[in-house]
Amino acid sequence: MKKVLAGLVVAVALVTPRLAQAEKLVIACGSVGQEQEVCKQGAEAWAKKTGHTVQVMSVPTDAGQQLAQFQQLLAAGSSDLDVVRIDVIWPGIVANHFIDLKPHFPEDVLKQHFQPIVKNNTVNGKLIAIPWFTDAGLLYYRKDLLEKHGQKPPTTWQELAQVAKVVMDAEKKAGNDKLVGYVFQGKSYEGLTCNALEWVDSFGGGTIVDSNGQVTINNPKAVEAIDFFASLVGNVVPKGVLSYEEEGARGAFQSGNAVFMRNWPYAWSLANAKDSPISGKVGVMALPKGGAEGKSTGTLGGWQLGVSKYSKHPELAVDLVKYLTGPEEQKRRALVGSFNPTLTSLYKDEELLKANPFISSLYETFTNAVPRPSITGTKYNQVSTEFRNGVYATLSGKGKAADNLKKVEAKLKSLGKNGKW
Repeated sequence: MKKVLAGLVVAVALVTPRLAQAEKLVIACGSVGQEQEVCKQGAEAWAKKTGHTVQVMSVPTDAGQQLAQFQQLLAAGSSDLDVVRIDVIWPGIVANHFIDLKPHFPEDVLKQHFQPIVKNNTVNGKLIAIPWFTDAGLLYYRKDLLEKHGQKPPTTWQELAQVAKVVMDAEKKAGNDKLVGYVFQGKSYEGLTCNALEWVDSFGGGTIVDSNGQVTINNPKAVEAIDFFASLVGNVVPKGVLSYEEEGARGAFQSGNAVFMRNWPYAWSLANAKDSPISGKVGVMALPKGGAEGKSTGTLGGWQLGVSKYSKHPELAVDLVKYLTGPEEQKRRALVGSFNPTLTSLYKDEELLKANPFISSLYETFTNAVPRPSITGTKYNQVSTEFRNGVYATLSGKGKAADNLKKVEAKLKSLGKNGKW
């Protein structure tokens, strides 16, 4: 993308120094659900305020494909991209291509954000990106169907399977053959890594690689978790789930054809939109536990905004990041798109809590979510790929979890140093 100078006079004061003419910045947002449109609205508001223009770059829905697209541009030192939306597990991968934002954000401003995310975004003392919105996996359910058939929201995954079957069987007798029990992100991509990590952690199986660099995924609890979900495929879970990303799962659930769905918070506003067939019929809660002795957990997600060091207008790019990650814009995004703020004060905002009632009750879910193994640094993508491929093989009937996770363990140890990270 060629940079075009627009020859306009800036008539407003900026936090950054005034420029003699208007400039065009390019930002890469997300493309899942209404994210691109909500990002565009925020960018246009900043543009109107400053007299500059912002172009939103199109990106794939798959986060892994997004990263590949960005890496290609950054490796070439391209100035075609100024502000980049960064996944929570990317800072260690892309750090060398971004400016240090610490000098541009006072400490008191940074302290307003969730500190674990600020820490996550800091690589070798360099603040790669500013938190924009946070995520953790949630369970959506059809509260009308559960009430109709005398069922309660499940507290364990085992209960979820039982409740789903009861509702499915009853609806089938009434002529509803399209209803399935549970949908999630089952395609072999980063979304499956997130889902499977939640399963494993909820059963007490820990993480993929622990904070000490030990590969821990091959353990009895992890095996139990993966085998359990594999047993659901073809029963309460349709086989088509193995091709679902976020939007595939949301499409099935929002069309009224699923009892339960695992997805990110963004799906709340869409499921309850005026044109949604299930508007007003949806409940949302923390993900179930892996049995009575398990725990409720969600994979830590979320996105940040960073400034490419190849940008021709870094000061303007920083100003755009300040605006988009500020309280006014984070609140607007939460209201119109249910994107969870990273500013802790907004979790007490009455208007916001009324629009998204689950935010306050699931505060601990967002702050205590299970992280993916960022300790693996630049090799994270390889680690994630090996893990999810092993899980996918089990879900699709190609071997048991014990054998597949043993293979994953061996591959991850070979990627590390002397069997660890």
